[in-house]
Amino acid sequence: MQSFETLSKQFAEKFDTRHFPEQPASLYDPNEYFLKLGGKRIRPVLCLMGNELFDEIIPDAWQAATAIELFHNFTLIHDDVMDKAPLRRGKQTIHTKYNESTALLAGDVMMVKAYEYLNKISSSYLRKVLALFNRTAVEVCEGQQMDMDYESQDNVSMNDYLKMIELKTSVALAASLKVGALLGGGGERNQNLLYEFGRKLGIAFQVQDDYLDAFGDGNKTGKQIGGDILANKKTFLLIHAMESTPHQKQLKELIKTNPSDKVEKVLRVYQDCKAGEWALQLKNKYLDEALNHLEDIAVLSKRKEPLRALALFLVRRDY
Repeated sequence: MQSFETLSKQFAEKFDTRHFPEQPASLYDPNEYFLKLGGKRIRPVLCLMGNELFDEIIPDAWQAATAIELFHNFTLIHDDVMDKAPLRRGKQTIHTKYNESTALLAGDVMMVKAYEYLNKISSSYLRKVLALFNRTAVEVCEGQQMDMDYESQDNVSMNDYLKMIELKTSVALAASLKVGALLGGGGERNQNLLYEFGRKLGIAFQVQDDYLDAFGDGNKTGKQIGGDILANKKTFLLIHAMESTPHQKQLKELIKTNPSDKVEKVLRVYQDCKAGEWALQLKNKYLDEALNHLEDIAVLSKRKEPLRALALFLVRRDY
């Protein structure tokens, strides 16, 4: 079994090539620009690791991994438009560098290109892979819509937010692993255990993401600190603060009025109710559950070690 770092380098060597035609440059160059921003490439490498957990990586897994990464970037381009985000990985977003209409079209063609790579998979696997890919794509869109809906709702329960995170973030990680397991010949029970590992890991990953938005180092994350606060996005931290402190009225007023020092004031509330410490405990809870699912998969323990190491890294990262 190879480490995430080793497989990530291999994937980058295969992926970092031009995926789109030269013309019209006004459509395709923005996508090439966006892909060159890099990123963690977690989802495609999870697909490869899911394959290698059960057998040697087959050529179809590289096609599926490329499709997964292109689809992920499609969602990021559109998310940046919806979130009005100025930066992605420390660089200008497509709609900021070019314009909003170009960003929407660039995202659309990115998704089509993802399906072109999927279509290269052997017919013996394609039907099952497509079914899982399509179901996941729909769930990601549902999660994004819920995320936007929650921005204008005063009260969002922790359970509602968890469901949204599961759809928007977790299922993509889980499905990437399951696609790899399917291509690697893993049995149905093992595929489902790996899916659950990815689902719980995705929640832990998002808790860490929410935490870093508020308490991280912008130089490391490449994002504006407090971006979620400025966008009135519901996060684990905000919902916990709303549910567990006497500051609910103050938080609602800050969300409604958007003062110039909003980020600083909201962060003070988080600190008062120890939201950061609570989030780290919640993250560890889901990490433990994810690792238990991984442990239950019926393969040699040493084959699971790269996935275990990756899980620990993802939820303890500072960027």
